[in-house]
Amino acid sequence: MDDLIEALGFDGKDRLLIIHADDVGMCHSVNEATFSALSYEIVTCGSLMMPCPWVLEAAELTKKYGFDAGVHVTLNSEWEHYKWPPISSDGHSTLVDEYGYLWRSVEEVVAHAVPSEVEKEVEAQVIRAFKMGIEPSHIDTHMGTVYAKPEFFMAYVRIADRHRIPPMLVKPSEEMIMRARKMGLEIESLKKAIVESRWPKLDMLMAGIPGVTLDDKRRALRQFLRGVKGGMVVQVIVHLGLDTPELRAIMPRSYPSRVNEYKLVTDNETRKLIEELGFQLIGWREIKKATMR
Repeated sequence: MDDLIEALGFDGKDRLLIIHADDVGMCHSVNEATFSALSYEIVTCGSLMMPCPWVLEAAELTKKYGFDAGVHVTLNSEWEHYKWPPISSDGHSTLVDEYGYLWRSVEEVVAHAVPSEVEKEVEAQVIRAFKMGIEPSHIDTHMGTVYAKPEFFMAYVRIADRHRIPPMLVKPSEEMIMRARKMGLEIESLKKAIVESRWPKLDMLMAGIPGVTLDDKRRALRQFLRGVKGGMVVQVIVHLGLDTPELRAIMPRSYPSRVNEYKLVTDNETRKLIEELGFQLIGWREIKKATMR
């Protein structure tokens, strides 16, 4: 489905914006921030990290509030002292380090993980969401790891096909291709697989809002949104958290970024910016519905 914007009932003049909360279920602070932010009606959807310690709370809140939630395919456990294992393994697999936790970096997953075990884990995470009573609106990827190797990406798409859940895909831009080449990714194989997939693709993705302070993030968001043309469907990913002892302990250096992104999506200035630039806010639930017609 190439013409996503038309399938969603809009035309070539409209600009559609998804504000997506990542990492839901990672910890209590992230859950509190995400579900608190919903009342401001700027965050439109998000995705849950199924292997993480606080996902049960996230699933319960998702059902309570009717949250538009997908599965945040998680193949990494990146924090130094706060970790989680995979769902599909008892600790004896290529997905884990010497302690039985998911590998910390993307590079370690690429170096060690067998694609068949990656596919098994991706499906186990989707199945867990269903068992928790969640109908995922989409699947996406924590730290971009499923894009790091063509075999991982194909497993990701196969699971999406099998369970009829849209995977988050982005049209390969020249900038994206150049960045992927610098990272050493097998971009030509990935590009071919993305283009040939039957699933709809986002026109642009802001995978994280640059900066640390609220003003920095507001400027970066404004710059990104001003570059969006009519007829585009774009997504901005936010990583939310409240300033709590828990969040400070998990990420002592980077917690201010999450706290300020929470402030950004609960700020009337952000709402004014979106309205002034003429964006229509949507979530993945609308995309799934349009895709399944």
